[in-house]
Amino acid sequence: MEQNRQLSMLQFPMHPVDVVLDTDTFNEVDDQFALAYLLRHQEKIRLQAVYAAPFLNEKAATPKLGMEKSYEEILNILRLANAAEYESRVYPGADHFLKDRHTPADSKAARDLIERALLHSREQPLYVVGIAAATNLASALLLEPSIRERIVVIWLGGSGFHCSEVEEFNLLEDIPAAQVLFDSGVPLVQLPCWGVSEYFTISRPDLETWLLGRNPLADYLASHAISSVEAWAETPMWTKAVWDVTAAAWLLNDGQRFMKDRLVSCPRITDQGGYCFLENRHSMRYVYRIERDALMTDLIARIVK
Repeated sequence: MEQNRQLSMLQFPMHPVDVVLDTDTFNEVDDQFALAYLLRHQEKIRLQAVYAAPFLNEKAATPKLGMEKSYEEILNILRLANAAEYESRVYPGADHFLKDRHTPADSKAARDLIERALLHSREQPLYVVGIAAATNLASALLLEPSIRERIVVIWLGGSGFHCSEVEEFNLLEDIPAAQVLFDSGVPLVQLPCWGVSEYFTISRPDLETWLLGRNPLADYLASHAISSVEAWAETPMWTKAVWDVTAAAWLLNDGQRFMKDRLVSCPRITDQGGYCFLENRHSMRYVYRIERDALMTDLIARIVK
């Protein structure tokens, strides 16, 4: 029965669907594209809330600061998108990563996710798009395990099963959170970064030709991406992965037009951030190919409209 529930909930959804987004928006330049993309698909996506996720790198000296900067960047994108009505539904997430796989990092985001999930059902689940470390999502599952029967998690993180590169940011930032996610039995769609979603890229000519100057949102997305990448790019012929968009796009993937996926046995996540494949594990949906041109065409069209 449990396996049947998961398989049923992992089918491509009928639209429109209720969605929440968990994002470390200030971390890179692609979270902004993902949020904008969801906002521009209101006929299919009913965005319920946006959660600011923690991150730690050269842009944020602590996970708390990363979360706070992401919170402000979410509000910035909403204003640029003329979507101020969503501002009251932006919630701060955890100010630290999980200490272990048993102890949640409580936050307003985790509590809101639980509250919204409990209003849904396996027949009409809440879709949770995660494009950050899984801290907020795992914390909600630890605080209220029953929500796994009412949500579907679409998470961008980890590497392709075929890929030798395992040092992936979203997974390594909070390995215990990823372990909770993969062990919880929640219906899970994984979009690996290295080896799969990394091929969804945009270039400076793309940004200048299709986005720059088209409207305030498009102009910000393009100029912010160009200035950010130019600061570290080693060649003027650079492209930038905007992989976060792919997680949002799974919800719009009717007919497998934007990506290809399949059902697989859900691996365990090791303490080093790798995969351990075991028998008798629950199923998950695994994205193995991105149709870059089709998805990029829709992304650009939505942002400039």
